[in-house]
Amino acid sequence: MLFIAEIGMNHNGNFDLAYELIKQAKFAGADIAKFQLGWRDGEGEINRIDLDMLKTLNKWCDYFEIEIMVSVITEEALELARKFDFNRYKVASRTVRDNINLVKEIVSEGKETIISLGMWDEEKPPIKVTDKIKYLWCKSKYPAEPWDLIDLPKDFTNSIYDGYSDHSIGIEVPLIAISRGAQIIEKHFTLDKSDTTIRDHILSATPDEFSVMVKIGRDIFRKVCLGI
Repeated sequence: MLFIAEIGMNHNGNFDLAYELIKQAKFAGADIAKFQLGWRDGEGEINRIDLDMLKTLNKWCDYFEIEIMVSVITEEALELARKFDFNRYKVASRTVRDNINLVKEIVSEGKETIISLGMWDEEKPPIKVTDKIKYLWCKSKYPAEPWDLIDLPKDFTNSIYDGYSDHSIGIEVPLIAISRGAQIIEKHFTLDKSDTTIRDHILSATPDEFSVMVKIGRDIFRKVCLGI
């Protein structure tokens, strides 16, 4: 069972906040702290992460013993990520829809690649399923309402999906996904849901919420593995 704390842009361009988010993600039980490379990467953008910044984030994750992962959104972002020995990459739904050639290049790196399919409308997956490809079911709406999630797989183990990338408010839907066999949960992570700097804060989990999700989720997963 893998829990990803999607910090994304919730650091608001403030690296003191990024440090605290990494620390709190670790304390909340997350396995991975994830950031985005390349999305809204213009000069002055709050999400801009250059080489020195990424070195710092990587150092902090090492210190707190939590794996760092990045969403690779542009070719330039992939070149930056290649300078590090990351265990795996993440591909966002938008990248799958807009730049499938980049997705293929990322996959060709030979690392485990976790791919969200929230904007993929084709019947077949964009990349052949292998042990290095992990697909996440996702609804690319911010926030996703309950009626947007009626197609959540009833049985993840008999689908192409290994897990669920959540954009709903609360932690209930990720727990439902785990009860249906999801083995990877990605959930946005924040220290302040009332922060209006970007849209992601309101649909994120606080450290307390994330901790509860991990605790209950791991217990549900153990029971699912036992066939209960």
